[in-house]
Amino acid sequence: MSVLYRKYRPEKFDDVVGQSNVTEALKNQIIKGRIGHAYLFTGSRGTGKTTCAKIFARAINCLSPVNGSPCGKCEACRELKSADCVDIIEMDAASNNGVDEIREIREKVKYAPAVAKKKVYIIDEAHMLTAGAFNALLKTLEEPPEHVVFILATTEPQKIPLTILSRCQRFDFHRISPQAIADRLEYICSQENAEIERSAALLIASIADGGMRDALSIMDQCASYTRDEITVDAIDQIYGLATTSEKIGLIEDIQNKDLASIMTRIQNYEEKGIDFVRYTDGMIDILKDSAVYSVCKKEELLKVLN
Repeated sequence: MSVLYRKYRPEKFDDVVGQSNVTEALKNQIIKGRIGHAYLFTGSRGTGKTTCAKIFARAINCLSPVNGSPCGKCEACRELKSADCVDIIEMDAASNNGVDEIREIREKVKYAPAVAKKKVYIIDEAHMLTAGAFNALLKTLEEPPEHVVFILATTEPQKIPLTILSRCQRFDFHRISPQAIADRLEYICSQENAEIERSAALLIASIADGGMRDALSIMDQCASYTRDEITVDAIDQIYGLATTSEKIGLIEDIQNKDLASIMTRIQNYEEKGIDFVRYTDGMIDILKDSAVYSVCKKEELLKVLN
C-alpha cells in the first residue's frame, strides 16, 4: 500500500465518509442549479474540506452530473482533472497570504473561464490571510463576476472577518466517527489485499481524532511496519501506546493503593516513550466503559472494553 489518502481520495460526494450533512446540501445545489458565489468550508483537519471543494468545483462545471456529483466522463470533467487545468485554481493561504496575491486574483477573475462554465478559486487555510488580503478579497466578494465561485477552507473560522463570513454560505465538517473511519480502513485493506484487525482499525481511528486523512497516513505507516496483518500490538509499538490490559492494571493499582507498582509502571512507560496524554485518554475511556456497562450491561455501547 502506498500514499493511500491520495489513491483513495473520493471522486464523488457519495464516496465522502461521515459528512452527509454537507454532501447532501451540495448535491442538491447542483441538482437544482442554485450555485452561490462564495462558500466557507470549516472543520478540523483531514475531514474532507478540500476534497469536497474539488468535487464541488468539478460538479459545478460537469456537463451531465450524476445525482449531484461530477460524472467523471464528460469533456469538462476530463479537462478539470488534468494537470494543465486553469479554471480550478487552488491557493494555499498559509504561504500566499498577502495583499499582492489577492490583488492578482482580483485582476484574473475578470477573465472568463477557458473551458469550464465557472472559474473556481479554492483558498485553503483561509484564516491565514492578512487583514489587508481580506480587505482586498472583500471587494471581489461584494461584486463577484457571474462566472466565478470562491471556496474558502479553514480549520479556524473564528479568525475569518465577519464581513467575509456574511458573504459566504457556511458548511461545517464534523469529526468522523471511529466506526465510520474503521469501516473505510477495512474497505481499503480489502482493495489492497491487506488485513487489519477491527480493533486495530478502531485504534487508528482514535489516534486520528476524527480525521480520515490522518487515519490513512497512520495505516500507511503501519502497513510498512508489519508484513502481515495490521494489529493493535504493531500500532502500540509504532506510536508508543500502552495496551488496554496495561491501563487496566494501573487502574487496579490505583484502586489498591499500590504505590510501588504504580511508580514502577510509570518508570517503565517513560523508558518506552509512552505518550502519557494518549495513555490518560485511554484510561478515561476504560472508566467510561466501566460506568456504562455497570448501568446498562450492553456491550454494544462500549468503546474499548468489548
